[in-house]
Amino acid sequence: MADIFLGMGSNQGDKIENIRKAFDILRSLENFKIVSWSSLYETEPVGVIDQPVFVNCVIRAESSMDPHSLLSWLKTIESRLGREPNTHNRPRPIDLDILLYDNIDMESLELTIPHTRLNSRRFALEPLLEIEPSAIDPVSTRPLREFLADVESQKLIKLIDYKEAFNVTRRTSEG
Repeated sequence: MADIFLGMGSNQGDKIENIRKAFDILRSLENFKIVSWSSLYETEPVGVIDQPVFVNCVIRAESSMDPHSLLSWLKTIESRLGREPNTHNRPRPIDLDILLYDNIDMESLELTIPHTRLNSRRFALEPLLEIEPSAIDPVSTRPLREFLADVESQKLIKLIDYKEAFNVTRRTSEG
């Protein structure tokens, strides 16, 4: 089973409900087990800033799916929840990204792991480090926490506790 970290975000419609729906669909997949998840963070958009704020979180999962099969499932879930094609950097009900997949460093036409902007996005780094403080960047082999200083100017507007967000008890790899 691969150790996987997925970023989840929404900035269209009922953002928290969109995250909950994606979470529930992921929990129902065969060959995919959610191990732990971060709190939800309300964050300002990065890049194209003339759009609504986002709600973001990170989940840690185990899966026997290969990276491309997992990506295909994530795209299916996005479509099912109303994301239209070609909405990169535009408002969308859900965005699901593979941030880390084991310790692999790979690049194909469809997929790059680790995520190409993981180290430059506080909304991905901070929730990932909330659930795995010792995470390592597979490319540089540096601890991911070392990249936080470079993104401190990116605001996290408020923290929404995971209990409130998911209405479930958080499981962690420690039990």
